[in-house]
Amino acid sequence: MTPRAMTEPAFLILTALVDEPCHGYGIVREVERLSGGRVQLKVGTLYGVLDRLAGDGLVALDREEVQQGRLRRYYRLTDSGSRTLEAEAVRLAENARTAVDRLRARHARPTAAGGPA
Repeated sequence: MTPRAMTEPAFLILTALVDEPCHGYGIVREVERLSGGRVQLKVGTLYGVLDRLAGDGLVALDREEVQQGRLRRYYRLTDSGSRTLEAEAVRLAENARTAVDRLRARHARPTAAGGPA
């Protein structure tokens, strides 16, 4: 079976969980920080992605705590999640390197008029 493509929110959620388990609101804040404010997860999106990641064995429920009368679920990155995140980071870096190399080569080629493209 071919693995599913990893979405940017999934990539950032896994990245947010690298250091320690975290609850939903903490994940939302960390994803926003990691993305420089570019990615702002809605709660429904967060829990949908977390459910999928848990189903794939990439994250697991770490613990539940009651704080101010509300249940907080803490999620942690699994070993499989760590390996998957690393593989995805390498894949993205290789793709970015290929694009940069091709763009540099394009700009270095002379045009018909004799200047860079």
